[in-house]
Order: sequence, then C-alpha cells, then structure tokens
Amino acid sequence: MTLLLVALGGATGASLRFLTDRWVQARHDTGFPWGTLVVNAVGSLVLGFLAGAALFGASVPVLQTALGIGLCGALTTFSTFGYESVRLLTGGQRLFGLLNVVGSVLVGLGSGVLGVVLAASIWH
Repeated sequence: MTLLLVALGGATGASLRFLTDRWVQARHDTGFPWGTLVVNAVGSLVLGFLAGAALFGASVPVLQTALGIGLCGALTTFSTFGYESVRLLTGGQRLFGLLNVVGSVLVGLGSGVLGVVLAASIWH
C-alpha cells in the first residue's frame, strides 16, 4: 500500500511539476527559471505544512506518505535547480545564477516555515 501511495503521489507531482513549469515559464520572457522556483516553493510549503501537522499532533501517515514523499518528492527538484544555477552562472548570466541560488534557498526555507506556521495556526 505504501508503494502505491508514493507512486500515485509521485505521478501527480511529476505531472504538476511539468505543467506548472511550462505554464509559469510561458509567462516570463527571461532566462530566469521561474517555473522551478515556483514548484520548489509550493513543495516546501506543503512539506512544511505536513511536518507542522505532525509536530502538533495531527499526523496522518497516509497523507504524509502520498503527499510528503510522493507528491513533494516529484514536484520539487534539487537537481533541476542545481543544473539551472550552473547553466546561468557559466552561461554569462551570473546575476540570474546568483539570484537563483540565493532566492531559491530563501524562498524554500521561508515557504517551509510558512507551512509549519499555517499548521500551527490550525492545530496548536
């Protein structure tokens, strides 16, 4: 059952990642990887919320497995973030590369904290 939950969440997350990235990038005519930033921020928010729910006693293992491991694992992408950062830094867009590295880390951490805070406002 666990494998099925991870697989279903992963298939959903990968599909959402692809569609979201294409949708966001189509609206921004820059070399900056906005789509990757958005999916990583959303995934960090969801994972922070799930972690916060567990922290405050509202743990739902089925949802944590399907959404936390499956959906967020496939939705978010450290490898693409790394690749895009290196591509920008070595491709003459150093400012975008630096902004991507710093911005992604700050947005990811902020989104995760916001998720925990939202969970705390519900269950604490």
